[in-house]
Amino acid sequence: MMTQQNNEQFIKPVGNADEINELLRRYGVKFGIYKNGVFNEQFFPFDPIPRVISSEDFKSIEKGLVQRVNALNEFLFDIYHDKKIVKDGVIPENFIYISKGYLAQCEGITPKNKIYSHISGIDLVQAKDGEWYILEDNLRIPSGASYPLIARELTRIAAPDAFSENEIVDNRNYARLLKETMNYANCGGISAILTPGRYNAAYFEHSYFAEHTGSVLVQNDELFVEDNILYHRTYSGGKTRIGVLYRRIADEYLDPLNFLPESLIGIPNLMEAYRSGNVGIINAPGNGVADDKGIYYFVPKMIKYYLGEEPILKNAPTYLPFYEDDMKYIMDNLGKLVIKDVAEAGGYGVVFGSDLTKEKLEEFRQTIIAEPRRFIAQEVIDFLDLPILDNGETVMRKADLRAFVLSGETTKVWASGLTRFSRNPDSFVVNSSQGGGFKDTWVLKK
Repeated sequence: MMTQQNNEQFIKPVGNADEINELLRRYGVKFGIYKNGVFNEQFFPFDPIPRVISSEDFKSIEKGLVQRVNALNEFLFDIYHDKKIVKDGVIPENFIYISKGYLAQCEGITPKNKIYSHISGIDLVQAKDGEWYILEDNLRIPSGASYPLIARELTRIAAPDAFSENEIVDNRNYARLLKETMNYANCGGISAILTPGRYNAAYFEHSYFAEHTGSVLVQNDELFVEDNILYHRTYSGGKTRIGVLYRRIADEYLDPLNFLPESLIGIPNLMEAYRSGNVGIINAPGNGVADDKGIYYFVPKMIKYYLGEEPILKNAPTYLPFYEDDMKYIMDNLGKLVIKDVAEAGGYGVVFGSDLTKEKLEEFRQTIIAEPRRFIAQEVIDFLDLPILDNGETVMRKADLRAFVLSGETTKVWASGLTRFSRNPDSFVVNSSQGGGFKDTWVLKK
């Protein structure tokens, strides 16, 4: 049984919240969201009371996350090659091929060192009994690592004594881990981070990591493919080969000759350079088939299938309406389950049955029956409330943890993470796009 954060010495703010948030504003630490076709840039509020994870807890989380991400990388290689897990009946065929994340264009491509998910953002929650559960796997372009990094940096300035008085693992090694991961995927050339520009939701993070890893921050019009090699146009009119591209744009916009032809932010023939083994792409195109919420159900089976091990970390109890027994359970218990649309992200498409009227519940029931592959259902985990400051008062709010796992020569878990919390006392949804905030995550040394 894992331990629950209950050490009162940490239930206090570190530094002045207003001062730190003002510094974050000056640094431009924001995120942006598109809603109804309009881009809105929002401040991501920081709470100065850290989340504390014991050394014992982190060691168990670390082992479980390494195991999970290794299995997911095995799955991605298998699904784009021999598809043994499908042939052996572990995962139904149509869960693969009708997934929006499956890309036929990636069939047969083997990334350097067989790594698909170089940077995995795994979302966990801790139940009130201390047990940790995996809620989601994010294997495409998971964001958020820059926020606790810059917040820790500013908090060190505002309250240096806190870090000399407490035995906390230093989290400033993330950029080094990221650089090592990028180097391991490099196929010969410089490292670059591809951004769609300042109107992207995570532009701050793109520029932050370019600076801290020594990578070139580029947009598509600065890049071109020649003889299946990706190049960066230099200011003098020359060209420099790119060996690894940490792309921060979605798969479908990467290459207009292979995916959406109307993409204005992609690089023509990028996939040919990738397919030829001349450039590494972080994360690999096609990873979405592994973080489809329907596939999430099968990850414990993947761990047993590929690694021959029992899962260390549990999924939230999950049901697939695709299966007859699960459909019956969902229909009988719809009012107390949380239903997730597998194609949605960012907290959208999440419906709590308890929030629906009788009429809406019946309407939703019919939608699930009509489109069983579109949804998963989960038990509502009463996960841990953490203290936050709200107008100077300490109140309790729901919070999750996005852990970052980097896969290079070995698979490593960053000893920190993005703790997001709901500012709404009645909400379990913590996503920044839904108005949540974030706090630092302290991993104790002992």
